[in-house]
Amino acid sequence: MFTGLIEEVGRIHQIERKGRSLLLTIAAKRVLEDAKTGDSIAVNGVCLTVTNRWNDRFTVDVVPETVARSTLQRLQPGSRVNLERALRADGRFGGHIVAGHVDAVGQIRQILPDENARVITIQAQSEIMRYIVEKGSIAVDGISLTVMDVSDVSFRVSVIPHTAGESTAEDFAIGQPVNLEVDVLGKYVERLLSTKNGDMHTGLTFAKLQQYGY
Repeated sequence: MFTGLIEEVGRIHQIERKGRSLLLTIAAKRVLEDAKTGDSIAVNGVCLTVTNRWNDRFTVDVVPETVARSTLQRLQPGSRVNLERALRADGRFGGHIVAGHVDAVGQIRQILPDENARVITIQAQSEIMRYIVEKGSIAVDGISLTVMDVSDVSFRVSVIPHTAGESTAEDFAIGQPVNLEVDVLGKYVERLLSTKNGDMHTGLTFAKLQQYGY
């Protein structure tokens, strides 16, 4: 589990393409302080497993499913990437619950200055827009951000200078694809409310609420 608070911006050192999979070598420093083989590190919001490490870089395997569902397939040597180690049990929880499982790839449609911030409009698929709510949380390339407002096809977030400077958000450009992970709590709630057992609906319904006096 991650928080969406970026610890370091790394750089792609090498990419080895193996059919539909990838082997990435990423140059980094801070996330390697206590990292070991088998640990999880989020790369642009994608949870990946360290397969080897040195003092200044590490490798991760990217399976075909992850390649197809994320922007990692667009990386090139030299690309900057957001890095975050998995949350320690005794660590501070400063962002929101981020699993590192990308739901969809969105696209940046507009970037506007707003005094000390930048307001970014991101277009997303309708399948995930229903999970995005005003003042809710969303991970954009692994960055925990608060949703300003929502339309039928897009949402807006405001990025402060500190967040931009500590992540790849300062590189965001119109037309750029970005990894999106919605708040997992919303998906669990939807699943529980729509659960069916055979022909009997076992989730929450208006009829059930009325039955119990609501």
